[in-house]
Amino acid sequence: MDKAVLIMVTMGGRDDAERLGEALVVEHLAASCSVIPTVHSFYYWDGQLKREHEALLLIKTLESLAPAVHEFVREHHEYDIPEILQVPIEGGSSAYLNWLEKQVAKPGR
Repeated sequence: MDKAVLIMVTMGGRDDAERLGEALVVEHLAASCSVIPTVHSFYYWDGQLKREHEALLLIKTLESLAPAVHEFVREHHEYDIPEILQVPIEGGSSAYLNWLEKQVAKPGR
């Protein structure tokens, strides 16, 4: 079985995160996406400390699809350098993980 992964992406707002998450599911690149509507982020950009309210998109997919997810996010994200972090899913409900795999299955893939 292909390993499941969680990809986390911060976005400028909830609406943008919802649109991107829905598009990933429609394209069968993700089995499921969840949006945490508000996270508070702190970072330096162009030498200035930034304090931003962002949304966090949680993308559940398979490791084999991760490169395509990363590319899709880069193409549809409003940031010049989007935060895209990927972590392996080391455990969990086998029923859910089986469901996840079936959701991203497309003919010819």
